Amino acid sequence: MTMAPGLRKFALTVHVICSVGLLGAIAGFLALAIAGLTSQNDQMVRAAYLAMELIARFVILALAFASLLTGLIQSVGTPWGLFRHYWFLVKLLLTAFATIVLLVKMELIGYAAARLSAETTLFRADLRAAGIQLVIHASGGLLVLLVPAILSVYKPAGMTRYGWRKRSAIAPGLHAVVGLQAPKSPAS
Repeated sequence: MTMAPGLRKFALTVHVICSVGLLGAIAGFLALAIAGLTSQNDQMVRAAYLAMELIARFVILALAFASLLTGLIQSVGTPWGLFRHYWFLVKLLLTAFATIVLLVKMELIGYAAARLSAETTLFRADLRAAGIQLVIHASGGLLVLLVPAILSVYKPAGMTRYGWRKRSAIAPGLHAVVGLQAPKSPAS
């Protein structure tokens, strides 16, 4: 099943916007995490952690799920297919992994924001460990999600076994026509 060209371009546009927005939101989160960790100004630290919770909960989380969903729609509605190419499979797994890590870290983000809003005097030692974790995870998330962006542009060669079977079923003579050697099945 393939989408009509206009619908495909719309779906691709939404996917690119969600994915690029996710990268930007994580970069903003990282900047706030660094500011919260390094600033000596109590108001700046409070503001940074409170803003981080809002960005994570309402922007990053929404964009992570939107990126996953629109990527799945793109794969099902285009010739690239869901499990046909390794580059797409890697993109899907990395985005899903980053989203799961984000869900797990939401508790830590909420803890840091709640702790800061409740305290009249900041205890930096309590927040230092949380702050370091948030900087590390935001940096890691940004790096992990750069890989799918790069894969989307370069689309390295390499089809999965399912992709080869699917291609062979659609066009059995394709391998001979383009001079490719058909993949060997596991039984041969």
